[in-house]
This record gives sequence, C-alpha cells and structure tokens, in this order.
Amino acid sequence: MSQPNILLVMTDQQRWDSLGCVTPWMRTPNMDRVARDGVQFTNCITTSPLCVPARRTLVSGLYPHNTAVWQNPVRPLDTPTWMNCIREAGYRTSLFGKMHVNPHRGDLREVAQLLRIQGLDEVNETSGPRESTWTLSHMTVEWAQRGIWESYRRDLADRYSSKPHLVRPSTLGLENYYDSYVGRTAKEYLEAYDRKEPWFCWVSFGGPHEPWDAPAPYANAYSPEAMPKALTGDMTGAAGRARGLLDRRLEALPGVTSKEVAEMRANYAGNVTLIDDMVGGIFEVIERRGEMGDTIIAVASDHGEMNGDYGLIYKRTFLESSVRVPLVIRTPATLARAQATGTRGVCASPVEWFDLGPTLVELAGGEIRYRQFAKSLVPCLHDPGRCVREESLSEIAGEIMVRSAGWKLAVNDGGEPYLLFDLEKDPCETRNLAGLSDYREMEGYLMLRLKRRVGEARAS
Repeated sequence: MSQPNILLVMTDQQRWDSLGCVTPWMRTPNMDRVARDGVQFTNCITTSPLCVPARRTLVSGLYPHNTAVWQNPVRPLDTPTWMNCIREAGYRTSLFGKMHVNPHRGDLREVAQLLRIQGLDEVNETSGPRESTWTLSHMTVEWAQRGIWESYRRDLADRYSSKPHLVRPSTLGLENYYDSYVGRTAKEYLEAYDRKEPWFCWVSFGGPHEPWDAPAPYANAYSPEAMPKALTGDMTGAAGRARGLLDRRLEALPGVTSKEVAEMRANYAGNVTLIDDMVGGIFEVIERRGEMGDTIIAVASDHGEMNGDYGLIYKRTFLESSVRVPLVIRTPATLARAQATGTRGVCASPVEWFDLGPTLVELAGGEIRYRQFAKSLVPCLHDPGRCVREESLSEIAGEIMVRSAGWKLAVNDGGEPYLLFDLEKDPCETRNLAGLSDYREMEGYLMLRLKRRVGEARAS
C-alpha cells in the first residue's frame, strides 16, 4: 500500500469545546467530519497554555522544564523535530501559516531556512495577529501592496491602547483576513502539487486567537444573546494556601462586563466557523485530487481561550478553558471503521497535545530516534478504549499541573500546591479544594504523581 498523504490543521487559541461535536450550537461541519470519521480525544491537554512554549513542546517532544522555554520570547529551535522524521520517511513537507517556534520579528522570509532545516521543505510562514503589525511575511507584503496594512496597524493599535477585548470586524475584510490567506495559500499549493512523493501539509491558522475581529459575515454569524454565560467559581481554597499565577491573574481582572463577554464569545465562534470553512475548501481540493480516502487528517490547537470565564481573557492559566484543547485524528483505517459501523471513535485517555508528533511519524512509517517524551496515539486509533497515559502534564512560568481523568493539581513555581479540583464531581471548576483537610490525601497522592512524571522526564 502506498503511503497516505497527511494534512495537519492547527488553530491558535481554540477552546476544547468550540467544536460542533462537543457543543451542538457551534457550526464546524468540517472539523466534525474528521471526528466523525476518526477518533476524538476528549481529554487532551496542552503542554503549556502559552503560544511559544506549547509550540516548542509540540515540535520537540520536550517539556518546558526540559527546554527552559517558559515564556513567549523565543530563540532559534535547537532540538531535533518529528517533521524531519516525516521527511526522512519519504514525504514532501510544507507549512502554511503561523509556526511561532523561531524568532518571528523582522522578515519571516529571511528565516524560512530555519524551518527547512527543521524538516519543512515548502514554507509560507505568517505571524499571529499582533505580530503581523510589524513583521514582514508573504502575507503582510501582500497587504502592503493592496494598501491595507497601515489601516490594520492602526486598528490593532487602537484596540490595545483602549480596550483589548474590543469586538469589531477586522479592517482587512474577509478576502484578506489572515485565516483566509492561510487557507487560500494551502489550497493553491495542493491544487498544483504534482510531485511523486506523498505530501505532508501543515496548515496553521492564526485564529481564533484574539483580537476578537472576525470579518463579516462571520462577525454576525452568532448572536451574543444566545451565548452561554461565563463560568464562575470560588478559587479561595484553604486559608493560608500557597499562591500562584492564577491568583495574580484574578487580582488584575480586565473588567469585562457580561455584555462584552457575550460579544466576545459570539465573535470568537464566528472566527472558528470561518476557519472551518477554510478547512472545508482544502477538503474540496483533496476530494478533486481523488485523495480524500487515503489522507490522514489531524486537527489540533495549541491552547484555549478564557473568553470571560472567571472574569478572565486570553490564556496563561491551568483552568480547563485555557489548558484543554481539541484533538481529532482521522486515518484511512478509522474512516473504513466508521463507514462499516456508523459510529465514531471517542478516546477518553489522558493525552498531551505534543503526542501528535510521534503519532504522525508512526502513521507515516517513520521513526523517532532522539530523546523526547511525547507518545504515539496510534494504539488509540486502533482501539479508542486504550489508555496511553495515566495523567497529563502542563507547565507555564515555572508552574506545573498534573491532570488525571478525574482530578487536577497545580503547583506554583516554588513547588507548592495551590489549585486542586475534583473534575468528576466539579467539571466546571467551581471550587478550589487546595489545602482543605478533607482532600489532603488526594493532594498528596497527586503531588507524588507530579513529581514522578517530572522526575522521569528529567532523568531520561
């Protein structure tokens, strides 16, 4: 059998629940199609709820405590990558969109060679929405030629100088919007692809990362009045418990109103649907090429978005809205199984988003020979009832979280527990149990699990 093509669809800052197969009012038929014909991983956790650390873990298979990349300022990636393993397996590899693993200021076209060394043959890299105000790329050069880059710069400067959670359509319009650009360039590449090697195409959208600027008609695709209310909870815990990053975030709340939360959520949902429509356009190209049945498709995101939950926006917390992400994978084998049984695969095993790398390498027929800690999820694709991990880790700013299927514990940068949630009884995280005497035994058990996992990754 010939090697299947591989399409990796990645979004930026997409919550785990922003899929129609999770939240029925969301309109994401194309991502839902991948879930319907594949396996949906319902307990996938990002390895870091922040862009650069998360993306560095994805490509390297190493945790932030291995790489010492805890924040967004970035130096060139200096570790092996699984993309090289896929290229070595005989694939022609490509990237369209946001990568954010190497320095991303200046002119991205001048650092494309770094990504080629890291395993990507064809590169059209873009920055995220904010960085695109000052970073040159094929996309922003096109904006400049069309006379729209300056108005985009002014629009973002106004947003962040007044109210960062301002909701209004982008000045770019739909045709020139960054997610439209990424989808269009990926389509054009696949339409023209005529090489003998199977293709691996990584399509990495800049949305639905803030700002909340989905263009028309997506800006009005969802009604703010129909949006669910933000989550709330008591994060107090026991008197005198340790403090962490979440406490500092809560002390500096951005002051969003319930009306603004509803507007943000509606605009965010519109951006997700826009991206889904771009994905649908890519699917149409693959269908016309006659390759849909023989193409592996994965959909993932680097971290979530608080979107007003607990009064917060952005990410940088270990709460589910920020740390839990969508992950769905479809292969020719899962497609055949879905067609034969009429059921989709759902895997509840704890997994970490960087497990995507070794999974795609194994599906490509390649092999990873370097030190890394991500795990292949291929056993779960064969049998969604399989469990590949007992718990998941996530890290940010020196803090670490361990999460099993039923419990979550987070420690601050001094190693002191400050968050504890019973996810089975309290899936919306309404009450922090950290330091409470009734839960001391569970807190101690999870501390041991956390130390064991971190110790294994440091000793290997």
